[in-house]
Amino acid sequence: MRNKHTEQSENKGGESLKSKIIKFFNNSRKNPFSYKELIKKLHLVRDKDKKSLKDLLEELVIEGAISRDKSALYSFSASTDDLITGRVDFVNPRFGYVIPQGDGDKSDIWISSNKMGSALDGDIVRVSVFKRSGSGSRGTKSAEGEVVQILERKRTSFVGRIEVSARHAFVIPDGRKMHVDIFIPRESIMGAKTGEKVLVDIVEWGSREEKSPTGKVTEVLGMAGENETEMHAILAEFGLPYEFPTQVIQAAQEIKEDITEAEIKKRRDMRDTLTFTIDPEDAKDFDDAISFKYLENGNWEIGIHIADVSHYVHPGDILDKEAYRRATSVYLVDRCVPMLPERLSNELCSLRPNEDKLTFSAIFEMDSTGKIYTEWFGRTIIHSNHRFSYEQAQEEIETQEGSLVKELTILNTLAKKMRAQRFKDGAISFETIEVKFKLDEKGKPLAVVPKVRKDAHKLIEEFMLLANKKVAEFVFNLKGKEKNTMVYRTHDAPNPEKLATLSNFAKRFGHTVILDDEDNIAKELNKLSDEVEGKPEQNVLQSLAIRTMSKAIYSIQPDMHFGLAFKHYSHFTSPIRRYPDVMAHRLLQHYLDGGKSADKDYYIDACEHSSAQEKLAAEAERSSIKFKQVEFMQGSIGVEFEGVVSGVTEFGMFVEIVSTKCEGMVRLADLDDDFYEVDMENYRIVGKKNKRMITLGDTVQVIVKSTNLERRTIDLELVKNKDGNKDGNRPANKNIDRDALDFGDSSQSPKR
Repeated sequence: MRNKHTEQSENKGGESLKSKIIKFFNNSRKNPFSYKELIKKLHLVRDKDKKSLKDLLEELVIEGAISRDKSALYSFSASTDDLITGRVDFVNPRFGYVIPQGDGDKSDIWISSNKMGSALDGDIVRVSVFKRSGSGSRGTKSAEGEVVQILERKRTSFVGRIEVSARHAFVIPDGRKMHVDIFIPRESIMGAKTGEKVLVDIVEWGSREEKSPTGKVTEVLGMAGENETEMHAILAEFGLPYEFPTQVIQAAQEIKEDITEAEIKKRRDMRDTLTFTIDPEDAKDFDDAISFKYLENGNWEIGIHIADVSHYVHPGDILDKEAYRRATSVYLVDRCVPMLPERLSNELCSLRPNEDKLTFSAIFEMDSTGKIYTEWFGRTIIHSNHRFSYEQAQEEIETQEGSLVKELTILNTLAKKMRAQRFKDGAISFETIEVKFKLDEKGKPLAVVPKVRKDAHKLIEEFMLLANKKVAEFVFNLKGKEKNTMVYRTHDAPNPEKLATLSNFAKRFGHTVILDDEDNIAKELNKLSDEVEGKPEQNVLQSLAIRTMSKAIYSIQPDMHFGLAFKHYSHFTSPIRRYPDVMAHRLLQHYLDGGKSADKDYYIDACEHSSAQEKLAAEAERSSIKFKQVEFMQGSIGVEFEGVVSGVTEFGMFVEIVSTKCEGMVRLADLDDDFYEVDMENYRIVGKKNKRMITLGDTVQVIVKSTNLERRTIDLELVKNKDGNKDGNRPANKNIDRDALDFGDSSQSPKR
């Protein structure tokens, strides 16, 4: 039974009394105050708060946050400058970390949950550091502290399942790092029934004594477990919209479809040039097309044509504001949540066959070696002659039969040469195995199948990469030392420490990877990729290698893209689904028209916003995949599978099932043949008596024990050997000593 909600002892802004005291002294550094003066200054009226004030003042004196003189007057202490500001990483219900901002030399600060106050995961807080403790799970000697002030809330609304009783309700949040339930007064449940998913706004935050914040239901999403409910819940969980405001839809509907002669005269007319699209079978928005023309000198004119969204969406209008807010389309397992209304994404801007369409193009003259002789950028009008699915284009390439087989073969040959040159120049060739679901009409998963990338996919990818690269280079080279403002896609080189860890880890599998020379990192990683292909350790080592990579971001700084080995790179080819591409189009046209460098401040903010939205969209996509994986595995309770240990935590180890690519957890509490200790530094668990070790990358046999759709979790248990012991790692990997692992987010080449 849940604790009865008690009276909150903090003010409604989410600020505890202790935080309020700290803030008061920070703003009143010159004057000392008596206890009675502080009662008035802090507007305390309840006896409970007056008593707490006395205790907290003494506590803050001991911590050094404030000082007390001989006359019992309290004042600001210089030591408050030692308070550290950082972001909360609430890893589990028992403790979390505060990751300091700004200073990379400061280690993360370990915070017990009873010293978090009302801080939640992602909040920006100020922390009082009071002592040093042993090693934290991050592998460093962590300072220990207490949250004294919450500066910024990451979020004020949450999604979860509601439980309603006679007098009140509680919402159990979906987020794994939200460790407290939300109290809902009876009058604020908005008619929700037990078991439904709801969206909740926080109206009063919890205190150190009473953890549960108070909220009100703002939307009832539907019954938990139903596909439509869960997909909407995932979007709401990450603050992503799932429908357009009425006025935005109306604005899109009012756009005229006709292309005027005056508009055509402003553009390069490409309607007589062979043009076609290659997209997924079920695609509805075609934002890129390829044109092909034979030239008299034996070379070819190849055009990459992109939907001219900027013709229809103008800076500051209602469509632009909505597109900026979203910044990206979101791709869940069973749907696309578009950045633009369908009137634009699927109709006006979609490069559908046998229709005149307005485009922004990059056109190149190339020879059979892939050498570029001329390049042209600007607005065009095209007429697509044919729409290929990837499968149809692939069939023509493989069978050498079809209406455009000659042109497709030439383009495919050029794409292979450009791809080979990229890798020669230092591009990273690692690719993770992706899966897709076959769903029934209600969204229930029927099968999990790997996505297969063939020549047709890679053909389109290479020409899109070419356009993105050349647009970035063109804008960069327009001016001398003071470059024009542009939206670039940048990707930093991997962290040297992570590379060293990967090198040591790969060595345990018999692979020598020398990663201490920045000029040879890509070559060594690609060599490792070739060596592990088809071997048991392939998935683990490739995944870990990708995790060494930084996360690609949008920036106005013309820094290189390490993963692609491009000195300058932009996103130009998908304005229907990415707002940075819309900005790139506008900027490019502005400079083609002779305009001066655009306002940097606006584009700095826009790049940061777009990067943040992209991250949220990726997290939502992963959550939808996880939900479908759990739903799919519901039918496999009690079934045995082969798996690979994909992660180790304090509670157990994650295992990825080989046949379905679904990940579940083997909990330490379920290992009854011995007491197992977690060795986080070496990413393994070790039996205290039998010394059995199970390590990241080991192959194990597991049985699906249970699934939980609400938490999106799969519980597994190890299969017992004939001797009655739990199955551990395969003999070939026994007693391998792994080095510490600490990998960040992965970054891969752009994909459509």
